[in-house]
Amino acid sequence: MSKCVWNGYICNMSDVHSKKVRSYTMSQIKGKNAKPEMLVHRFLHSNGFRYKLHDDNLPGKPNIVLPKYKTMVKIYTQ
Repeated sequence: MSKCVWNGYICNMSDVHSKKVRSYTMSQIKGKNAKPEMLVHRFLHSNGFRYKLHDDNLPGKPNIVLPKYKTMVKIYTQ
C-alpha cells in the first residue's frame, strides 16, 4: 500500500497488483497506432502521400515523416 497527498490530506492507495506486475502491465501500453494517428495515416495515403512511421533517427520520434517534403508530424492523443 502506498500513500498519496491530495488537497493536503494523506490518503492510502491500494493496488490490486504487486509493484512488479504493475510495472510490467504499464510497460506493455504502447503509444503507437492510436485512432487519431490511423485517421491521419489513411488520409495521407489516400491522397498520394508516402511517409515513414515512427522514425528513430529524428528527435522526438515523430509519428509520421514525409521525406519528400522534409516534414515531420507529431500527433498527440489523450
